[in-house]
Amino acid sequence: MNATQLADPATDAMFDVEVVDRLEPQHIRKLAAGVLGAVRIRDFFSAQDCADVMDRLEDCDLGAYDEQFVQPRVAKLGPAAYDYYDHVGLTADYWAAAEHSAAARSTLLRGADPLTRTIAKLRDAWQGDVRPATSGGRTMFSGMIREINQGARLHFDEVVREFPGVLDNEPFCQLAFNCYLSMPPAGGESVVYRRRWKPRDEDYRDGYGYDQCLVTDEPVAEVLAETGDGMFFDCRNYHLVRSNIGAGRRVTLSFFVGISASRTMQIWS
Repeated sequence: MNATQLADPATDAMFDVEVVDRLEPQHIRKLAAGVLGAVRIRDFFSAQDCADVMDRLEDCDLGAYDEQFVQPRVAKLGPAAYDYYDHVGLTADYWAAAEHSAAARSTLLRGADPLTRTIAKLRDAWQGDVRPATSGGRTMFSGMIREINQGARLHFDEVVREFPGVLDNEPFCQLAFNCYLSMPPAGGESVVYRRRWKPRDEDYRDGYGYDQCLVTDEPVAEVLAETGDGMFFDCRNYHLVRSNIGAGRRVTLSFFVGISASRTMQIWS
């Protein structure tokens, strides 16, 4: 093969997006192995499910990430472990916020919890155990509802690197899952690069995000989901969210997924 026959690194065939009607164990295995950029699951939730959750969400008071650190603003229901980690473990405020947020979410789907529906679907697809992660023997919060309309900066998520010891059972692989409860008519794409964090990247850090020069010419997987779709990707790779175009809201039910050697999925936010 000569140089003119080489593939464009930004469209690497081993970092594609698979669009499927049903999630299968092979999709998770390929993400864990790094040979798939993302998997989008059509109609993970029905349009009616999404509409009902969005309608009930209007009665919830949404908080936000620390706006001195996370800009543009990201509204959310539920605590992120990131917000409450004090280099020793999760603070007491985390557990109080977790209890309050889980109660607020518990009736959003016609009196039921949309997270319960999601876990049942994942358990069926994975054909294995799916359970909440624990920290200090206590069940962690999972199933944050987030509204990202103005985009999210380039960043990565890796619990064993950023918050060592916070999980009782550290996974060998960390993925992220989103169920799209609302999407704008244009924009709002999730963009994942096949590029992991390196120590020298800290020279390009600004707040929670990083300069996009770090991912120039890297293979990329771009997902434009529709309302009701689900999406898995390896969040240890750098990723970002593009801003909405025009009117509309980008709202997701989101959590991290850790996979252990025993094939157990543990989830947290």
